[in-house]
Amino acid sequence: MISAVYYEYIYLFVITILTLYQYLQYNQYSWSRLLHPQPSSNTFAALLAVGLVLFIGFRPVSDLFADMVGYSRSYQFHEDEPFAFDWSVDNKLFDNLLLWMASAGLDQTIWFTVIAAIYFGGIYVACRKMFPQDTLFAMLVYLAAFSTFAAGVNGIKAGAAASLFLVALAYRDKKWVSYLFVALSYGFHHSMQLLVAAYIIVSLVKKPKYYLWLWCVSLLLAALHITFFQELFAGFTDEHGAQYLIADQSEEGVYLTGFRLDFVIYSAVPVLLGWYWIFKRGLKSEKYNFLYNLYLLANSVWMLCMHASYTNRIAYLSWQLLPIVLIYPFLNERLSPNQYRTVGVVALGHLAFTLFMVFIYY
Repeated sequence: MISAVYYEYIYLFVITILTLYQYLQYNQYSWSRLLHPQPSSNTFAALLAVGLVLFIGFRPVSDLFADMVGYSRSYQFHEDEPFAFDWSVDNKLFDNLLLWMASAGLDQTIWFTVIAAIYFGGIYVACRKMFPQDTLFAMLVYLAAFSTFAAGVNGIKAGAAASLFLVALAYRDKKWVSYLFVALSYGFHHSMQLLVAAYIIVSLVKKPKYYLWLWCVSLLLAALHITFFQELFAGFTDEHGAQYLIADQSEEGVYLTGFRLDFVIYSAVPVLLGWYWIFKRGLKSEKYNFLYNLYLLANSVWMLCMHASYTNRIAYLSWQLLPIVLIYPFLNERLSPNQYRTVGVVALGHLAFTLFMVFIYY
């Protein structure tokens, strides 16, 4: 078995090599590929998803994967117990899936692999649907995101929920399929209530300028260390959500607090690109506007709560959308003859940020 110490390094090495290969390939594509789009073969993308499911699912239980140890203990505690659907748990689907598989006497590795399958499988399905001609490229951009690996091995509950929500976004053209996956995502993690609410709001209020102004104002309030909204939101969420927002700063394990310039820079890139495409270039795309507005709204909520104790977990609710928003116009709109070269540079820059954060910043 591979040591837990090497897991993230192996993951990033594979993603880096494949991204560099795709960069070289996309650097050769011409304008004609945009004019005559054809669905590409998804075989390698599917194999990559399966490989990651097995690689992550069969990882050892280790403190290096943080919350995984707690999930392992919970699973072992409920092994071989009689199963009855527990309506009292916070996350109805995730928690009861754990209880059912543990009661059936299945090895915990199988359960971790099932969760990994939901996570990476959802990413694959969403990318295949939203980027039929560029599924592998889109997947690699998503897999290279700063928070993707952590959501696969640590915050697996939120990661699985986020992946299901991505599928809901990909199938917005089929409303009942989309609504079903929105509901499933909420059933996996209660934090998705923010994105469920944002999904409804953005479906009703569609002008990007409103959300862009909200984002700018939220950034200003965060810079001024105004925590009124952080405390307000704590009153609307459940007990666990309130702990993230107003936990005692002296508690052991409380996440780094304060104005996170690194997080702001990371979050701002798709915001600035969207401003350029929509307001400077006049891009008209209902699908992109929806994704852009959704990201702006979710990221604005994070900035209003930036000084919370577990700000990274709140930020992830918008970051799960970031890679999709970042590359969507490049791969689905006709922007310029050089856009394939440009999106390749964007993908490399996105990957470089993650590598910098992992190997240098942290």
